[in-house]
Amino acid sequence: MIDSNEQLHQQLKDIKTQLRLSMNGAVSQSMREKGLVYKLNFGVELPRIKSIATAYEKNHALAQALWKEDIRECKILAGLLQPVDSFFPEIADIWLEDIRNIEIAELTCMNLFQHLPYAPAKSLHWIADEREYVQVCGFLTIARLLAKKGDMNERVENEFLDQAVAAFLSGSYHVRNAVMVALRRFMQHAEENAFLVCRRVEEMENSELEAERLLYKAVKEEVIG
Repeated sequence: MIDSNEQLHQQLKDIKTQLRLSMNGAVSQSMREKGLVYKLNFGVELPRIKSIATAYEKNHALAQALWKEDIRECKILAGLLQPVDSFFPEIADIWLEDIRNIEIAELTCMNLFQHLPYAPAKSLHWIADEREYVQVCGFLTIARLLAKKGDMNERVENEFLDQAVAAFLSGSYHVRNAVMVALRRFMQHAEENAFLVCRRVEEMENSELEAERLLYKAVKEEVIG
């Protein structure tokens, strides 16, 4: 009988073999040119990565081992193969520290973070963090939760809007984009949500600060649609 460590080692080996066989240098090069830097990137396209994932059952040990590999495709597979019930909040925080580009942020939020039972509370902590990709993941997770559920209580709403405005005004390009994804979802849910956001930015139209004018413009474009 194969012990679990040996089985895990074999699965990792098999996955890496499949990734190498699916390598696409042109895709990898194109990603580098767009600023998506990885220690190792086989350039395997997403449908193929998903297809590899379907051959394996969700498995905590395998997902954790894949995440530790500093390889683009392994990190994506980790998010696809990690079971929700064994992914405790402290592990989520550890994974977040390892997220260093927008592709992994978006895919991990989509494939894993949005499904976590503690995602609503955790994402509010993340958006209040100073670290770029922790904030990005917080706003992207909130956007996905809003798309599914759509509503928040008043306290959470105020906290979200306070953090969204603050993060947009002080954040990086990726943080601003993530904020707007979440704000758009929030505004699309109800007329009064759109009104609340407009009230927050109405005095920014002619601000001396470029970031405030940008936020006003982004919100106005969403309202005009």
